[in-house]
Amino acid sequence: MAPSTPLLAVRGSEGFYMVTGPPTFTENTTLQRDFGKNCKVFAFSKDGTLFAWCNGEKVNIVNVASTELLHSFDLPKAVCLEFSPKNNVLATWQAYTTAKDGAAGMPNLQLYDVKTGKCLKSFIQKKMQNWCPCWADNESISARIVNNEVHFFENNNFDTIANKLHLQKVNDFVLSPGPQPSKVSVYVPGSKGAPSFVRLYQYPNFGGPQSALANKSFFKADKATMLWNNKATAVLVIASTEVDKTGASYYGEQTLHYIATNGESAVVQLPKNGPIYDVVWNPNSTEFCAVYGFMPAKATVFNLKCDPLFDFGTGPRNAAYYSSPGHILVLAGFGNLRGQMEVWDVKNYKLISKPLASDSTYFAWCPDGEHFVTATCAPRLRVGNGYKIWHYTGSVLHKCEVPPNAEIWQVSWQPFLDGTFPAKAVTYQAVPSELPSAELKVAQAYRPPALRNKPITSSKLHEEEPPQNMKPQPGNSDKPLSKMALKNQRKHEAKKAAKQEAKTDGSQESTPSPALQDVPHSTLPSVTSGDPEVDKKIKNLKKKLKAIEQLKDQAATGKQLEKNQVLLTGMCFYSGSYFFSMHLKACLYVLHCSCTMQRVW
Repeated sequence: MAPSTPLLAVRGSEGFYMVTGPPTFTENTTLQRDFGKNCKVFAFSKDGTLFAWCNGEKVNIVNVASTELLHSFDLPKAVCLEFSPKNNVLATWQAYTTAKDGAAGMPNLQLYDVKTGKCLKSFIQKKMQNWCPCWADNESISARIVNNEVHFFENNNFDTIANKLHLQKVNDFVLSPGPQPSKVSVYVPGSKGAPSFVRLYQYPNFGGPQSALANKSFFKADKATMLWNNKATAVLVIASTEVDKTGASYYGEQTLHYIATNGESAVVQLPKNGPIYDVVWNPNSTEFCAVYGFMPAKATVFNLKCDPLFDFGTGPRNAAYYSSPGHILVLAGFGNLRGQMEVWDVKNYKLISKPLASDSTYFAWCPDGEHFVTATCAPRLRVGNGYKIWHYTGSVLHKCEVPPNAEIWQVSWQPFLDGTFPAKAVTYQAVPSELPSAELKVAQAYRPPALRNKPITSSKLHEEEPPQNMKPQPGNSDKPLSKMALKNQRKHEAKKAAKQEAKTDGSQESTPSPALQDVPHSTLPSVTSGDPEVDKKIKNLKKKLKAIEQLKDQAATGKQLEKNQVLLTGMCFYSGSYFFSMHLKACLYVLHCSCTMQRVW
């Protein structure tokens, strides 16, 4: 039986409604549009069969297929909704309020039985952060943070705490996906000089640090984001600080750590300095992609050994999105960037398309793995609100723009269980569409009137790096050298070449022309003219030659030089009455041959 077409739910100032996904893109008439302007939140169940929303008066639950109203709860102030993985529980949250006399407020976190509509339990949850309990995929356990403890409940029995994990100042935790036994990662920020740490436990073994599956400590962490892979074998931790003490970044400092359940851990070495914008696991759980570095940012795919597999080069990007089958990767630059996207074939690392979605604030893959939606939503942007549905080959298949005085607040695909839509072969030919695709318009730099009729000289602020395959070649079993090993290897080769040139230097002294071409500064003899002023200038020349050679070595190892440093390696020097040409070694050779000369050309 073929899977049904995914629906796209839209919420805005014109009410709440659903749109049928590709290929029809028509408004769903079975579930009537709610024209109320007070729809605050909606949520699909994990398998997409149930749908809940708050219209400012009640929280309603309907069956998506039959549109049957299952339950209605009197919760007009609810702003957060979430279903448990097996659709047994609906969690709702509203802002916590206290009485005027200072008495404790009413519980604001409610857990409802979806089948009976009965309230299973109510909690006081003051902060919106981590408001929802976490469930294992089979709902055998659930957990929530209470002060310095993580409380665990079994089989949705919230009246009895089955287990506790006590850690002083525990800040966050994440339950692993996948089958039993469940694992949990916890983060504790550092204090009083002690480092922050992340620990992995297997439920219910919480007997202290010795019972942990893995432990990773690190400094420079005010907060941490933990990302499990689908197979629950490893966690990626993005540790970040609020302030970068070096002053290099306004957004603080980030580091990326890898922790495996077998106890292995490592710091993921990122070749470019700068913030970490996004990290995402491939659904196959064997590799992950990181977007990092000062703009233009780099994007790199790493394996489970934290070795780079493919470098996508540099570009205007700050986000990465894998399709549900994991065969296509989208690199995008949203927010304060122009909305450029790059769609890549993950298997062959080949670029499929480069569409442009200007002013987009939201991106999501369709469950079919072939389409995705981009949207411009309020309050991030209050003008030009709307959404577009794309095919991954770059074609715009559907477009919706709301009137200037209207807004869109939220769009979301109806989810489906993994494996519902089988992965199809990747195609590079753009699918036909009646709508034109947006093209990137290159903005021209301002030119003053005096230069507008003259030839344009191209200049770039940054040198773009092309994509590069980092996998070892089949015929070469050696691992790729690290940056330091490559630098040492080049130094060794340079010294070897210098010794070879020194051996042949004696036979070439009688012929000045070859000596002028390539004489290393380390093999030049000591030159004295008897004139202190001339000797001083010769010494200064040697210093400049040494600095230029050092810059050339840095450039050979891949370090990005500043513009003035690039110019220094090939510029001419004028010092007093001495003019030294582009190749300064020639000057030293002439000075050596004729130390009594007062001017060298």
